[in-house]
Amino acid sequence: MLHLRLSNVPTTKELPRELRVAIEALNEGKVIAYPTETFYALGVRYDNNDALKRLSDLKGRPGHKPFPLIIGDQRQLDTLAINVIALQRQLMLNHWPGPLTILFEAAGGLSPYIVGTNNKVAIRLPAESFALTLARAATFAITATSANPSSMPPSSRASEVLSYFGSEIDVLIDGGNTSGGLPSTLVDVTGGVISVLRQGRVYLA
Repeated sequence: MLHLRLSNVPTTKELPRELRVAIEALNEGKVIAYPTETFYALGVRYDNNDALKRLSDLKGRPGHKPFPLIIGDQRQLDTLAINVIALQRQLMLNHWPGPLTILFEAAGGLSPYIVGTNNKVAIRLPAESFALTLARAATFAITATSANPSSMPPSSRASEVLSYFGSEIDVLIDGGNTSGGLPSTLVDVTGGVISVLRQGRVYLA
């Protein structure tokens, strides 16, 4: 397992090593752990079914509970979601980038590991964080499930990720302590009204 600590080296034309290593690992079907604006997350490519299965086994996650995704650009929705409605667009305008995960009607051909039995996919464009930088640089959707076994508390420190998974993950991007607290808010608005499925950092009237 490769453990990389984030540096504060000024941005150059070349991607920082941490980003290059993370993206290469994702493209090779590996599992990475990385800091988000809330907690640490476990990431694999959204379209690698073998990696998604490995992630599911790693977390001990129920098969009917799909993984949420992060993206770096709203244009990526075109490959992930269909029939995006005005209310979803308004929420994206008001709260993205940010800790708001929105359910969308899933596009065809997506893995059952990211699409629920209701044919919906959970997506967010994260707030300023390594997660956002990674998603923008990768240009493909990445899973953003919390870095903990199912039923255990989420990780806000790299040391907690290591205590949970150790060498079972391939790359750990160590960004120090995340802010912790509440996770992203999860909402379903596919029916035209806001239904809050998990209350998190974003409060919607």
